[in-house]
Amino acid sequence: MHDVVTGYRSPMSKLSARQRANLPPKAFGLPERARTEKARQESGNYPIPDRDHAISALRRSDRERARGNLTKDEFERIQRKAKRMLKKKRK
Repeated sequence: MHDVVTGYRSPMSKLSARQRANLPPKAFGLPERARTEKARQESGNYPIPDRDHAISALRRSDRERARGNLTKDEFERIQRKAKRMLKKKRK
């Protein structure tokens, strides 16, 4: 089954707290929220280290924008970064 919003289908890959903390800020949809190791462990940063997380970021950002938890700018940046990851990793 394909996701209605993204058109992609993927099981979610796991990212441990340690792996997430070790990601560089540029691996997040909102890198300014992920500058410190502690901040990278918090929710709402949208880690996008791989294709599965990019799909998740697309889905979650769409949902959070609809709920009013993301600004239009934040939403668009997450969407662009996740879509870039999906194009880059496509084989």
